[in-house]
Amino acid sequence: MIDWANFTPWSSLTGGILIGVAAAMLLLLNGRIAGISGILGGLLRPAAGDIAWRLAFVIGLIIAPLVFGVAAVLPTAQIDASTTTLIIAGLLVGLGTRYGSGCTSGHGVCGLSRLSPRSMVATAGFCPGPALASLVSIVSLDSLTSLTTSGSKVLIFTLAMLGGMAIFELLERVGKPAH
Repeated sequence: MIDWANFTPWSSLTGGILIGVAAAMLLLLNGRIAGISGILGGLLRPAAGDIAWRLAFVIGLIIAPLVFGVAAVLPTAQIDASTTTLIIAGLLVGLGTRYGSGCTSGHGVCGLSRLSPRSMVATAGFCPGPALASLVSIVSLDSLTSLTTSGSKVLIFTLAMLGGMAIFELLERVGKPAH
């Protein structure tokens, strides 16, 4: 059932258009796919001449909500998950995005628009994922002290996600023969 009191089709449509235009511009102007995990992953294994645009993209992701907050009231984030759940989820997302060669933005937005078969398969896997995650969330994982602020929880999840990506990178390097 749609919560008509909080239904925001125009801002959602505007956000979708902005994401599509930004992804198209990055591809057309830089020849790069706007997949967030790939952009962040590239910062974990930096290559010469490949760092500046990645940093600019990530800084833009951080600054954009701050700029928007000057013009409008930001919605209040409410994260009900425990610290333990966020750490586990972040590690799984980080590992999964590296293992799956991308995330929802890379596969779902950019890959589907390019008719990439790999992205079609990956996006089909994204659909049942949240359903399974909601079943897993029934189990309480509150063994660590729960933080109270949503900002702290976002930070914990983000750091755990980066940790998962870093673990994948290390495992990938260990498995490759030295040149």
